Amino acid sequence: MLLHFLRRLVPVRHRQQEEEMVKKMLLNQKGAKRTKYGSRPQGSQKKKAYRFKPGTVALREIRHYQKSTSLLIPAAGFVRQVRSITDAVAPPRISRWTAEALVALQEAAEDYLIGLFSDSMLCAIHARRVTLMRRDFELARRIGGKGRPW
Repeated sequence: MLLHFLRRLVPVRHRQQEEEMVKKMLLNQKGAKRTKYGSRPQGSQKKKAYRFKPGTVALREIRHYQKSTSLLIPAAGFVRQVRSITDAVAPPRISRWTAEALVALQEAAEDYLIGLFSDSMLCAIHARRVTLMRRDFELARRIGGKGRPW
């Protein structure tokens, strides 16, 4: 009876596909036994990874980084970038940096970037958006007088 009813509901061309559809529907009924591993066969019992709702992990990371006082940019990459800029801009005599100067420069750069991001986020929220766009950064730089206004 159920099979006849389901055949009318699910128009499938091939008989084998129809039987597989019926088996899937019967497994998904309320009486079907479900384990914490889902409706997988007993041979492959691998627990499904728990997924948080979108935004939960992002908020957790925001709280974590707001509590921490460590530097966010990796030091090696920052030092490499500083040296490449120094080689391109400064005269050839100036090529050495002290460790304290590099740490102070990195802290100032991160402070500037965090302020720019927060001002840009306020601009995006003012425009009734939650997505940061390039124009938010440009507006924040123009209003705040930070850097060149483009």
